Amino acid sequence: MKRALLLGLGATMLLATACTTTETGTASPSSTDSSASPSSDQNSQLPGTGVPEVASPIDTAKFQQKPCTTLTDAQIAELLGPDVAPKEDPTDVAGPSCFWHPVSVTQAAVSVIYATKNRRGLTSIYQQKDTKFPLFVPMEPIDGYPTVAYGQADLRAAGTCAIAMGTSDEDVVDVSVALSEGNVGKKDPCAAAHEVAATVLNNLRAR
Repeated sequence: MKRALLLGLGATMLLATACTTTETGTASPSSTDSSASPSSDQNSQLPGTGVPEVASPIDTAKFQQKPCTTLTDAQIAELLGPDVAPKEDPTDVAGPSCFWHPVSVTQAAVSVIYATKNRRGLTSIYQQKDTKFPLFVPMEPIDGYPTVAYGQADLRAAGTCAIAMGTSDEDVVDVSVALSEGNVGKKDPCAAAHEVAATVLNNLRAR
């Protein structure tokens, strides 16, 4: 069987050979719940101290209504191969979300969450560094939009990582990936999530 590769991200692959039928739905990206209340005053100025500013805010309202349109079918096919059924949840605890998982692979997934429950953007995440989020790794901005890898647990060794990308000082988009078993320990899941976030950003600005 032809290998399904993450063609759109060069050498970074989420999905390796998928030639056998395996149980589906067993993998899930890192927790992307950024809705917890920060310790500081909710009315304090945004962004908070030390938090990068989003100079050119993006209106994501259209995508919040249909989060599974954030990535095109062709882009998902490049990331995860064929036969991927998106699961849309407009009432996710953190905000509207979409989860993509190929039916023929045990562990390989992409998810996008519009974190609308807490309108404090990256400030909320930065204020919970080393407390709620022991995994906290600022990453390179994507065309000026700040990003940070974070999580309630460090699951990188298991092939999972979540990236928060600031789309305004009040809003973030969470992009998570889970690597296939064949790529765990070989690929950096945070680098993969960062590159998927770049694709997400292009789509947000193009439509």
